[in-house]
Amino acid sequence: MANVVVTLRIMPQSPDIDFSGVETKAKKEIVDFCNSLEFKTQIEPIAFGLKALNILFVMDESKGSTEELENKIAKIDGVESVEVTDVRRAIG
Repeated sequence: MANVVVTLRIMPQSPDIDFSGVETKAKKEIVDFCNSLEFKTQIEPIAFGLKALNILFVMDESKGSTEELENKIAKIDGVESVEVTDVRRAIG
């Protein structure tokens, strides 16, 4: 099986949420889910001061759905929602 690059968008409950704590906990959940140690994070402005945290990571596609991971990240304090915004098969 090939590897895929997954992008998660994490939306905070309010514009005042500190993303550093959310990012640390989300990365731990990702490592527990698929043993990925490759991450790229980005803060994306949405509107009216609200920002989203995007986390890109690599996982084996045989792992299947990320629904379990999304549910665990959604339970982190300060997180309103989590969604997969992109999945691409890694080449090379």
